[in-house]
Amino acid sequence: MKRLQVLCLASCFFWQTQVQAQQADKKPNIIFILADDLGIGDVGCYGQQKIKTPNIDALAKEGMQFTQAYAGTAVCAPSRASLLTGMHTGHTPVRGNKGMKPEGQFPLPDSSITITALLQKNGYETGTFGKWGLGYPGSTGEPTKKGVDQFYGYNCQTLAHNYYPDHLWDNTNRVELPGNVKNDSAYSGDLIHQHALQFLKQQHGEKPFFLFLPYTLPHAALYGPHDSIYQYYVKQFNEPDAQPSAKAPHDDYRFEPQAHAAFAAMVARFDAYVGQIVAQVKAQGLEKNTLIIFTSDNGPHKEGGADPDFFNSNGPYKGIKRDLYEGGIREPFLAYWPGTIKAGSKNTTPTAFWDMYPTFAELAGVKDINKVDGISITPLFKGKKLAAPHEYFYWEFHEFGGRQAVLYGKWKGIRLNVNKNDDAPIELYDISKDPGEEHNIAAEHADIVEKIKSFMKEAHKPDNNWPLLAWELSR
Repeated sequence: MKRLQVLCLASCFFWQTQVQAQQADKKPNIIFILADDLGIGDVGCYGQQKIKTPNIDALAKEGMQFTQAYAGTAVCAPSRASLLTGMHTGHTPVRGNKGMKPEGQFPLPDSSITITALLQKNGYETGTFGKWGLGYPGSTGEPTKKGVDQFYGYNCQTLAHNYYPDHLWDNTNRVELPGNVKNDSAYSGDLIHQHALQFLKQQHGEKPFFLFLPYTLPHAALYGPHDSIYQYYVKQFNEPDAQPSAKAPHDDYRFEPQAHAAFAAMVARFDAYVGQIVAQVKAQGLEKNTLIIFTSDNGPHKEGGADPDFFNSNGPYKGIKRDLYEGGIREPFLAYWPGTIKAGSKNTTPTAFWDMYPTFAELAGVKDINKVDGISITPLFKGKKLAAPHEYFYWEFHEFGGRQAVLYGKWKGIRLNVNKNDDAPIELYDISKDPGEEHNIAAEHADIVEKIKSFMKEAHKPDNNWPLLAWELSR
């Protein structure tokens, strides 16, 4: 009898060991949740006081909170291009929000192997739900040609300014929404989220999946259902209706007289989306093998009545969307992976969107990838340090006269109006002491300024589609 018990125990131990070994060898699922124009100060775990974000805050409490994570750049399409190609904006084939007719943006070329395509090729089911903006319908850059098995949402980011559109896209099929022509019948944020949940419900663990969620909230227009979430913030702020005023640049959005309440409701609604995604992962028993990352594509905006000063949306940092100061590119960034990432941990290592490509490739067991600018941050998830951190980070922005920025250790260099002057003066900040970039100390550190200049020259690869410097524009 004792011998039988010993054999049973040994058998159970062997089976459990085999299961654990199989789980350890299993490729992890990856969910990347991307807010649109959400500032680092717009969520509770980064200091927001006026808007409740319990689900996002829970990711911080149960996962890892990064304190120095950066977007691809300060505006939508190139930031997403940086994320999906693993290249900074000195190298990405999409470096601005160049619109194409009848709808869509300048496309990623055939030669660009996106992270979605790489993961798809290596056995992942891939889904993207939200705003694309990287290639008009029928172009080389549309989602289904870039490794996306299932897509639902806006192809064109300009049309995404309307939350009650007359159509969306389901892969390559245009889906008409006739109820939105005369009435606000179908809120696009909810439609997109429901399709994302449906994709998630189809995943049962037989095959790894990559779920990319470039949601449109809280980008302008500040408009959504006047439901209980909205009514809560109307009462909370108790403000008189605002009156339409002269529009700011880029401001062609629907007017909402209760703009503060509308913005807060959009952030709260987005937070609810996050909570439902996490709950679905848990309901399907996938949480131990699923990495969830939450972040935003750039800093907060002022369009459509948005008021980043009222909400302290950029936290302690200078600048907003379209700025290369910290407030325009430093983002909330949370990583959640129970059993792998220590709950309640914080990480101060600088990282940027282009690091996601090699990170996800490593997690998927892909060793042979194209040359990219990013480095894998997988060790950080396990509480380790990077063996070879970035020497510097680089950004460029192709509007408002052209801008460049470099982060080199504690030094941040910014150059403005490069469309007119290739050698425009560089502003220099020590962000370890001056995170708000209030004190330009370039005159005191000529050697660092020269180093920053050399990095800018090295990082910017001229592209005829995206001239930036004065000499490129004069050709």
